[in-house]
Amino acid sequence: MHAKPAESAVQRMTAAARRPAAAARRLAARWGDSPRALDALTALSCFALMGLDLPGLAAADNSLNGPLAALVLALGAGTLLLRRRAPWASYLTALLFIGWLHELTLIQFALYSMGRYRGRRAAVLGTLGYIGYAYLLFNLPGWPVHKADTVSAFLGLVVPIGVLAAAVGMAAYRHDLVRELDSRRAEAAALQAVQQERTAVARDVHDFVGRELTLLTVRSEVLALRARGKAYEKDFDELAETARRAHLVLNDIIVARGERATTPGVDGLPALAEESARAGSPVRLTVDDRARSLSPLRQAAVYRVVQECLTNAAKHAHGQTVEVTVAADGTRLRIGVSNPLPPRGPLGRPPVSAGSGTASMSERVGSLGGTLTARRTDGAYEVVATLPLG
Repeated sequence: MHAKPAESAVQRMTAAARRPAAAARRLAARWGDSPRALDALTALSCFALMGLDLPGLAAADNSLNGPLAALVLALGAGTLLLRRRAPWASYLTALLFIGWLHELTLIQFALYSMGRYRGRRAAVLGTLGYIGYAYLLFNLPGWPVHKADTVSAFLGLVVPIGVLAAAVGMAAYRHDLVRELDSRRAEAAALQAVQQERTAVARDVHDFVGRELTLLTVRSEVLALRARGKAYEKDFDELAETARRAHLVLNDIIVARGERATTPGVDGLPALAEESARAGSPVRLTVDDRARSLSPLRQAAVYRVVQECLTNAAKHAHGQTVEVTVAADGTRLRIGVSNPLPPRGPLGRPPVSAGSGTASMSERVGSLGGTLTARRTDGAYEVVATLPLG
């Protein structure tokens, strides 16, 4: 009788223990996305490492007591807050610390910042300047105290510190460039997909509207012939001429390059579902008969949305059953496509996607007065598009 309350108490304690961890993860994520927060964390880390030398600094010949040494180190670490815009500030401060306090911690952060935010040339120049400056100090009378250790300390400590910090910074700079390039490529792919979809929509407009304008022109000319000698003959002639001009303008604006088959409509969805099933992703298709009363342009949009969703399902959820529903809802047509999301792969990462398919679908649906949303639900991915029925 008491097992259930005990279990509830354990669950409450577990949930209470998880909440701080979740809050910490959210805080870390926010900090990871904020450059200023990262700069502040870097400055604090540098100050903490330099703080390990506070007892030695207070006892050295530079006449700094503990609080004053802590203040000087804090000011030096604070220059790292400017490491993105002015990495030379921390670099020059680090050189001052080397000559005055014999402190090598700040120079590592400074050289890394120069390599990370100014690239290879600045990092190489900064490293050479640091090594030359340190070598000059090592050969001054009385610095360091043990002259016998000058060469070994210089080659074993000073040079590796500078080279390693600058090399890590240059590697991070290269990584940032590659990541930026990938982001630009993804944006370019999305824009290209949108542009291609606009072209496809324009060609559909040319195919469908051009056909209707041709019929209107022919019909107007027939009516004009029948009205010869009557009062409204001139009106039919003007109507035929207006239709011809509209068709010419349409041809001038939208130039169909090469031959292209007309996009299928709602009647093409069963064949699309069969093709998806043969590829390994079965489809449960439900189509409202009222969808067949849509204009050819809107039927083409329905076909394109379903086609793109089935392509995405085959790519990201291969083998899962896809639910496709095309139903009238009041004055609008609702296209719903959903599929379960498979468990993550062995690397634990979702498939890479630039999002160009969703962008192109949104462009086509939006151009016809509709809306489109794509989202992840509990264990599933769902795309919902709406189009006006009228």
